[in-house]
Amino acid sequence: MTRNLNHKILDCTIRDGGLVNNWDFSVKMVQDMYAGLSEAGVEYMEIGYKNSAKLLKGADAGPWRFLNEDFLKEVIHTKTDTKLSALVDIGRVDENDILPREQSQLDLIRVATYIKDVDKALELVRKFNSYGYETSINIMALSHVMENELTEAFEEINKSPVDVVYIVDSYGSMDYSDIDYLVAKFQRLLPEKQLGLHMHNNMQLAFSNTIMGASKGVQFLDSSVFGMGRAAGNCPTELLVSHLKNPKYEVRPVLDLIENHLIPMREKVEWGYIVPYMIAGVLNEHPRAAMALRASGEKDKYVEFYDKLTSPEVMPTNHHSD
Repeated sequence: MTRNLNHKILDCTIRDGGLVNNWDFSVKMVQDMYAGLSEAGVEYMEIGYKNSAKLLKGADAGPWRFLNEDFLKEVIHTKTDTKLSALVDIGRVDENDILPREQSQLDLIRVATYIKDVDKALELVRKFNSYGYETSINIMALSHVMENELTEAFEEINKSPVDVVYIVDSYGSMDYSDIDYLVAKFQRLLPEKQLGLHMHNNMQLAFSNTIMGASKGVQFLDSSVFGMGRAAGNCPTELLVSHLKNPKYEVRPVLDLIENHLIPMREKVEWGYIVPYMIAGVLNEHPRAAMALRASGEKDKYVEFYDKLTSPEVMPTNHHSD
């Protein structure tokens, strides 16, 4: 890869990985993650969701699901050069829970949205921006979005103060040619905005797609340590820090995190490249059916699962979560 010092790695192990273990990370692990990622030169660590428990049913989860500012200050006493980010979902965040940036440990708030709610997402962006935060908009399930919907959304995004616009491969169904096409389109239609990539590893292409985007000038690159994330997981942080030719990146602290925290966790919960997730990715489907299969007694019945998803009576679902 050509040497480019403009990339920023955003590690989302605690936020996205929490979808695997219900955000059951110890304070010690999160502190070690922040120290390790800081030492590795990673620019951002996503420390969880800033959603509001009162707006979510069954909100029984670890504290990283509903970040509380007082709790955050106890966990991260002293900030390093590594900035902290949190993600919010449309309809799941109480704006009154968001403090002005100078009173918060957070630097960046990312707003996840489906294309139909881009207007609501941009309302949140404007508010968070007025509080002093860096902001991003992450349009999910892009592989199911019509061209005209995207073009309309871009007109609104261009008028907004949002800093970063993400290309999100929600179903892990994209390859390098899709990334090439989308990055060019986003760059052409959003000339003033920085771009980001959030890739999933259903077809073992998360790393390849991420460095494809990076080579085209995408600045924000999402990853997670040991690829930890829902279902097939994400682009591994250890691969990005090893591959990007920036002298400030150092892989050794990330290997330490894997050895001490991720390996023991992987023995208890499952994520990563597994055939049912591959099948969902190939078919451009949400991984929920594959996740249900892996949680059942039939978890390795791959042929039956494939037949079920490809039989005519199974209509593709177009409702999503997270």
